[in-house]
Amino acid sequence: MMNLSDDMLLTYSGFFLVTVVVSCLVNGLALKSSAWGPRNKVKKIIRWQSTTKPSVGGISFYILFLISLSVFTMLSGIGEVTENKQLIGLIAASTLAFLVGFADDAYNTIPILKFTMQICCGLILIYSGIYIDLFASPELNYAITMFWIVGITNAMNLLDNMDAISSVVSIFIILSAMLIIYLKNDLSSVYFLLLLGVLSGILGFLYFNWHPSKIYMGDGGSQFLGLFLGAIGILYFWNLPENLNGSSGAIGNVDTSLLAISKKAIVTILVFILPIVDTTTVFINRLSKGTSPFIGGRDHTTHHLFYLGLSDKKVAIIFICISSVSVLLVNVIIRYINPWDYSYLALFSAYILLVFSLLFYTTKISSPEQNDREAQKN
Repeated sequence: MMNLSDDMLLTYSGFFLVTVVVSCLVNGLALKSSAWGPRNKVKKIIRWQSTTKPSVGGISFYILFLISLSVFTMLSGIGEVTENKQLIGLIAASTLAFLVGFADDAYNTIPILKFTMQICCGLILIYSGIYIDLFASPELNYAITMFWIVGITNAMNLLDNMDAISSVVSIFIILSAMLIIYLKNDLSSVYFLLLLGVLSGILGFLYFNWHPSKIYMGDGGSQFLGLFLGAIGILYFWNLPENLNGSSGAIGNVDTSLLAISKKAIVTILVFILPIVDTTTVFINRLSKGTSPFIGGRDHTTHHLFYLGLSDKKVAIIFICISSVSVLLVNVIIRYINPWDYSYLALFSAYILLVFSLLFYTTKISSPEQNDREAQKN
């Protein structure tokens, strides 16, 4: 396992501190731009809070993403960027996601535009070589990749439904990816610097987004984060190296191959457990009621926790705790469980089912209609 040299530790620490300050400054300036992206002026959009606030906080994520890329280019040379097809694809897809999301914040574009953008981003990633590689059939891998990118991008967008929620969940996803990079002895990777930069952007934004928030990330932020984290999920979780912790991996045996796939699936679901659980719960509940799962509403797991009597801050803390446990479990799986077998598959599947069941159950024992007035006052 790689040990951080003093120079590398100093460089990363300095970069992190500077970029957090930059993020705070960008978001502080964004607070003065109340004319940009005030989503609550659109009556058809149902928001958790009734107060109109700037919805441009997500611009700091993209700015820090570009700054990180620029710093890497200066340190490693332009060739390290231009010759990296996967990186070019990630830059192009992330930029497209941010721009379309930002346009939606400014002009309230039609939903089909965002969906078309997500399809295009998935195609860009696949063409650049960023795709889920689980099966012998490329077509099947591409289809799963497309479903994953569209699903996670929308899930992160839907999760942005209460102060700090999407931010804190994204932080733990990034920390999980940075753990994988550390274990791969690849700290000089451009993706580590990009993750560190986006992490700084989120932390600076979170200072203003913690309840009571002064600013929202908007679709520009949630679409960018969903696409960026979805791509990172492919690179470091779905395509998790078999021998990361010294295991020999699959050796041509069907059961072993299925176990290898199940391990990657469990790790990925653990990392993205909250956006997956929340989106799945919303879809199930809305489809059962005959309503569209693609419109905004106050029926997310976060909202139902509030209806049970928890404050916005306590809901965020609960999500922090669940994310922390999930990252800890990912660390245990990767570093200490070797070989992976069906007993571990059952154990961690049970944890995932437990989290889903508890959050889903909260939506059955509380009623948003009875608590709308209280929610509006908060």
